[in-house]
Amino acid sequence: MERPAWAPPGIDISVPSVSRIYDYYLGGSHNFEVDRQAARRAMEFMPGLPKIMQANRAFMRRAVRYAVSEGITQFLDIGSGIPTFGNVHEIAQAASPEARVVYVDHDPVAVAHSQAVLADAERTGVVAADLRKPREILAAPEVARVLDLSRPVALLLVAVLHFLEDADEPYAAVAELRESLAPGSLLILTHASYEGIPLSEEDAAGTVEVYRDIRNPLVMRSGERIEGFFEGFELIEPGLVAMPNWRPDGTDGPEDDSAAEDPYAFSGFAGVGRKT
Repeated sequence: MERPAWAPPGIDISVPSVSRIYDYYLGGSHNFEVDRQAARRAMEFMPGLPKIMQANRAFMRRAVRYAVSEGITQFLDIGSGIPTFGNVHEIAQAASPEARVVYVDHDPVAVAHSQAVLADAERTGVVAADLRKPREILAAPEVARVLDLSRPVALLLVAVLHFLEDADEPYAAVAELRESLAPGSLLILTHASYEGIPLSEEDAAGTVEVYRDIRNPLVMRSGERIEGFFEGFELIEPGLVAMPNWRPDGTDGPEDDSAAEDPYAFSGFAGVGRKT
């Protein structure tokens, strides 16, 4: 298999990556054939996966703008993935030039491309770390350089917690991150669920098996269990809802607006909570 010039040395390009699969769903070009094959297999069971990802990105953008409107100009995006148009720093800094953003991911391709994209960007940082090890994230020099954790921060856990199994103790990881945040901080979260998918659970489970086969288990939690991640946060209206239903404001653009009209866009949950 020929290694693309943009692929960081040392990574195994024969193993699929969830961040590169996500990039493929969004129409990106930083993915390998092995990622595309896995994505196409998953779409055989759930053809609306790209629409789900578009709705996910549209929610993220609205939530970031909401955070800035509430006076929050610091963002910690964990599981940030491969940079695409309309990233957190672009949305946040368009709303407030003083906005500061740290991106965190454990995929070497995502980290390398984030570093390349942000090489000339002020008030941004990139950290190679895993959500399952929150202390390493919090102790990262880039976090200390870019963010002031004594002031409110918007913590983004967008489309990442469903890749942590219960054995990974995801609730404990979120709790540890929460304890590091100042009062008034926000948790911006999306999570996959069987609830809302316009398929039978049996059919949708085929996609889950594809992710399990590539050793990136996709954990479909119920709305009640997803709401448990907001312990210590007060959910902001309209609460935990389908992604297109979280404060739609008509600013998402034609592509995202059309995605929001697709039944698949209403799969899973999104919410924003404020640390009390």
